[in-house]
Amino acid sequence: MKKFLALLLAAMMVMSCVSFAFAADVVPGKGMEDVDPALLAEAQEEGELVVYGSCEEPYLIAACKHFEETYGIKVQYQRLSTGEVQAKIAEEKGNPSADVWFGGTNDPYNVAAKDGLLMAYEATNAKHLLKDTFRDPEGYWYGIYQGILGFMVNTEELARLNLPEPKTWDDLLKPEYKGLIWLSNPNTAGTAKLVVNTMVQMKGHDAAMDYFVALDKNVAQYTKSGSGPSKKVGIGECVIAIGFLHDGVYQILQGYDNIKLIIPEDGTSYEIGSTAIFEGCEHPAAAKLWIEYALSPECVELADDAGSYQFLVIDNAETPAALQAFPELDPSKTIDYDFADAKANTQQYVADYFEALKNAGQEANDRFKTE
Repeated sequence: MKKFLALLLAAMMVMSCVSFAFAADVVPGKGMEDVDPALLAEAQEEGELVVYGSCEEPYLIAACKHFEETYGIKVQYQRLSTGEVQAKIAEEKGNPSADVWFGGTNDPYNVAAKDGLLMAYEATNAKHLLKDTFRDPEGYWYGIYQGILGFMVNTEELARLNLPEPKTWDDLLKPEYKGLIWLSNPNTAGTAKLVVNTMVQMKGHDAAMDYFVALDKNVAQYTKSGSGPSKKVGIGECVIAIGFLHDGVYQILQGYDNIKLIIPEDGTSYEIGSTAIFEGCEHPAAAKLWIEYALSPECVELADDAGSYQFLVIDNAETPAALQAFPELDPSKTIDYDFADAKANTQQYVADYFEALKNAGQEANDRFKTE
């Protein structure tokens, strides 16, 4: 028995040495030099990480695979819309089935933070963020990219219909655009939640609800995902898409030269694509290492090759080269978005949105896709 215990102890010591030696042998990626080596060792000891991603799937896959290959931590991942993640972790409160959330617009993150579903963490690499607004003050989420809200239009279809391109949000209400507009579903997509918040902040609450009732008369489809409308513009199924303009950049670079990107002249807002740790997660050290990684050039620069062309929010990484061909996409052409109001009221505004449609006899129907 003593011999067995001695052998067991020796084996445990060897395993411990291997684990910490492996941590020491890892070459930190670009921008990861200041991360605590003890965190890396602890994360590798946990050995696993589960990621829910709300960015586009190619970028999610690239980020997860690179993390796994670099740090020797097994990564499982699933692509879900921000609304799906928010609903899922709300049901699992205190016992989440994933460790971290990666990508997708910020408003659902703020709601999750308010509801106690995210874990605060003060990230070392947060020092590279360009603005204080690109993070939660208490460390519940961190920005990893920025996207501009606007319109994507099919120029061929507009010419065929002898219609001008919309230049403002109010232009979208013109009767000649009936059945030509696509938007995402505010119940499932963070993009649509941002549209709701943007109109409330630009027009005031009641006027915004009136606006959405009028806009609904022209909307042919509400997609589950925020990027859904952009994918139908080039083929002409959708003539006017409301969404993030970097999704339009991707479609143009796929060969759809009939797409034009429009920043509304009456103002627009922007998303902060974010990342966060779920409260009560199973692998907290690996989750913290992920946050540091997500805030580093070695992660965000993967987006370019993965077809995600958002503006970056850290000072030590290079903006995707593809954006250089679109100088009109200037992130400074946006309103002073009130993140505090969005954090406090997004859920109520979305509820008010659907109530306004219902009161107008235009309640949710089969145009609102959830799958």
